[in-house]
Amino acid sequence: MSSSVRIECFTCSHLKSSEMDLESALKDCSTALELFLNNRFADALALLKPWKNESMYHAMGYSSILVMQAGMTFDPKDINTAMTSLRESLQTCQRFRKKTGIMETISNLWYRQPVNNSTEEEMHAELCYAEVLLQKAALTFLDESLISFIKGGMKIRNSYQIYKDCQALASVTTDTEKQKSTHIHFRGGINMGIGSFNLMLSLLPSRVLRLMEFLGFSGDRELGLSELRHGAASNSLRSILSTLTLLMFHLYITVILGTGEANLEEAEALLKPYVDKFPNGALMLFYTARIALLKGSFTFAQEKFLACIVAQQEWRQIHHLCYWELMWAYSFELNWKEAYKYADLLCKESKWSQAVYIFQKAAILIMLPEEEVTALGENVVELFRQVDGLKLRIAGKSIPTEKFAAKKARRYCASCPVKLVVPALEMMYVWNGFTVVGKRPALTEKILAVLEKAEEQLRGDQNPSEYHLDDLCVIQLLKGLCLRHLGCLVPAELCFNHVIASENDIKHDNYLVPFTMFELGLLHKQKGDISMAIKIIENAKLNYKDYNMESRLHFRIHAVLNTMGSFSAKLPPSRTPA
Repeated sequence: MSSSVRIECFTCSHLKSSEMDLESALKDCSTALELFLNNRFADALALLKPWKNESMYHAMGYSSILVMQAGMTFDPKDINTAMTSLRESLQTCQRFRKKTGIMETISNLWYRQPVNNSTEEEMHAELCYAEVLLQKAALTFLDESLISFIKGGMKIRNSYQIYKDCQALASVTTDTEKQKSTHIHFRGGINMGIGSFNLMLSLLPSRVLRLMEFLGFSGDRELGLSELRHGAASNSLRSILSTLTLLMFHLYITVILGTGEANLEEAEALLKPYVDKFPNGALMLFYTARIALLKGSFTFAQEKFLACIVAQQEWRQIHHLCYWELMWAYSFELNWKEAYKYADLLCKESKWSQAVYIFQKAAILIMLPEEEVTALGENVVELFRQVDGLKLRIAGKSIPTEKFAAKKARRYCASCPVKLVVPALEMMYVWNGFTVVGKRPALTEKILAVLEKAEEQLRGDQNPSEYHLDDLCVIQLLKGLCLRHLGCLVPAELCFNHVIASENDIKHDNYLVPFTMFELGLLHKQKGDISMAIKIIENAKLNYKDYNMESRLHFRIHAVLNTMGSFSAKLPPSRTPA
């Protein structure tokens, strides 16, 4: 039976009664999910819309799609539409939640004991309410005010506590209740919620995590992964959400905010059932391409990203995600003309981060011969001068990568602009791309050759600018990375030590020394000297502050120290790595 026929059948059957029972609602939402995974986003919304004010699951599903759309477009109109839908969804879910008297509420707050006198419908209502509340918190953070930021934090705490309550309820659920066809969806929702919270919180640096735990959160990574794996394998409505959370963790978070060592085997195993069932689904094609990219199979990745673009035209925002990945896939191959093509498309079509897109486009153009830039009709100086005015603010704060790009572009605002040396390769490092391209020795050697040529030109400069030493140190850091990935550890260490020795003379790029110390620590880890690795990385963590992308480095430090044992705190910090 086709999906369109199924929609009509469900609609006709539900029109016969004024209420939607829990089992029918879950079936409807499963059908909507299939439509969504088959790129039929409007059809999924159409199926859910008639019942979104009567059924908690229809309300949650409808809002979830709108929130996803708002998150991809960053369009204020889409954000407002999603926020309105979320408020309505909370009201719908609230109608199904258990009504508690004042004495019961006080007792629950005091003892926090799970007493399962809730109906099955009331239990699911708690779960849906927590999920919608969490989505509302995520959208609230897009507001620039401090008040909105605090409100978002409170919503997250409330959501987490409801998930904990649901987990407690599940622990006292009778065997008879567990046999019901709807219980698997309740259990799967708990897996997804508890797992996501624990996994995401475990990424936080230690001092922040201690504060979060004091506020009642928990950040146990192994528990988070275990819950999500159970959720992904449960064949419940939310299995796909657990799967997508794990894929996001393995394919993005561990790469950008971690060590760069993604668990690609697990990612492929998680994705396979969905690839088999929805071979032309945009999400499946996208993640297949992302896995290939992280493996270093750039040509195959490019083919799959292009297939993802062709697969659907309804949500062009998915195209923008592909453009970003294609830009990097071609950058890794030093195919700057193709990389420029996708950077240019992002500048023209995407609202996510115009400051980064414009900077990235200009940075790529610098890597091309001047005559090619002229032939493209581009003015690099004017592009860089736009960057600072395009910065966004989220929760009242600038985005770190945008601040980094704006600071790097500032040298073009002078009457006599000073050219950046290898900005596209520097941005490749910012996004941890060297861990990807490092899997291809031939390409790594080509990048090393580009860096050595740039270094030679800098050293031959007869009129060095105030940025001269900073630029040389950028090159030394990137050369050290290439050499380390090629297994040339002694010359790599010399490059890193050169940057660290220049600490007092670096004028602008204050991120260089702490990031270089981190990379030197990884080099010692690669050599097998774990105690020295920890000592150097702890030094970078404890003795440097107020530099560009500080939080990003602290995330990476936290991830690396977790892989090297817990005795790092015993080592005394020192200012020098030796």
